[in-house]
Amino acid sequence: MTILTIESTCDETAAAVIADDGTVLGQCIATQEALHAEFQGVVPEVAARAHVERIMPVIDTALRQSGVRPDTLTAIAVADRPGLAGSLLVGVVAAKTLAVAWDIPLVSINHLHAHLYACQLAADSTVYPCIGLVVSGGHTSLYHCQSALDLDYLGGTIDDAAGEAFDKVAAMLNLGFPGGPAVSKLAAVGDRRAHAFPRSMIHDEHYNFSFSGLKTAVRYCIVGPGKSDFSAVRLTEQEKADLCASFEAAVVDVLVSKSRRAVAAYKTPRLIVGGGVAANPYLREQLQTAADADGFQLVIAPMDLCSDNAVMGAIALEKIKRGEFASLDLDITAGLQRGF
Repeated sequence: MTILTIESTCDETAAAVIADDGTVLGQCIATQEALHAEFQGVVPEVAARAHVERIMPVIDTALRQSGVRPDTLTAIAVADRPGLAGSLLVGVVAAKTLAVAWDIPLVSINHLHAHLYACQLAADSTVYPCIGLVVSGGHTSLYHCQSALDLDYLGGTIDDAAGEAFDKVAAMLNLGFPGGPAVSKLAAVGDRRAHAFPRSMIHDEHYNFSFSGLKTAVRYCIVGPGKSDFSAVRLTEQEKADLCASFEAAVVDVLVSKSRRAVAAYKTPRLIVGGGVAANPYLREQLQTAADADGFQLVIAPMDLCSDNAVMGAIALEKIKRGEFASLDLDITAGLQRGF
């Protein structure tokens, strides 16, 4: 059983050819960072147009690398949720078209569940059951996972996702795009106690997240209440580092606190973590400290599988084993989706 997987939920166009044991036979990712850098954030229309240009060359490259002929594929899988509407449509239309042309079944992928499955791909044994934390540019969600496909949604962001907050703080400090790595780099040499930023909902019993207030607190710290002109701000590198460090500490404190509380409440043996922000060194460090203190196993997606990619689409193999295929009526589910 060999499958072709397609990922186009946001601003990465990716495809991979994967064997039934999870071996990656070929893969290709076309990034759009340079296209969105001048806007300091992803522009949906720009992203969609870039996907249109790149989707077929990316698929062709992955297939050529694998040496697998299309007529020998078992199925073609595509992320249909959640994400940017235009971006999702490009991937889904391409997958449906190829499924018809090659006369092979279609499988739909939940992008967030796939981020968690990246942890399974790197593990020596099953990571399930567990608590799953997805922390990315568009989503921050907690799940109780009985298996790769049986996930109960516990809670998620009610406004900005953690990664989005990182990018917006980077934009305020003119650190470039994507902002997460730049903020993290500066935070490593800053004082995490320099600013007493809020830890929203950290003590609430539910598992929802909110980072909008934290973002606003950073904004006020930089320019003051009611002001928006960042061009007149003159901060030293150390002042920027202290802001980044204090901001990062606030985000990580909330993520770690809610994750360890969920592990304890559901009595699961491990926590798995996926998504772009899972690559953050300080988050990894603090999660490991919590795991050591509480006695649970921590499994974080490999660095190369944290950002959006098609390899994590291997979760489609689990759906094929269950006989869960999609029809050609498959449609997208865009936007910030809660509850799945």
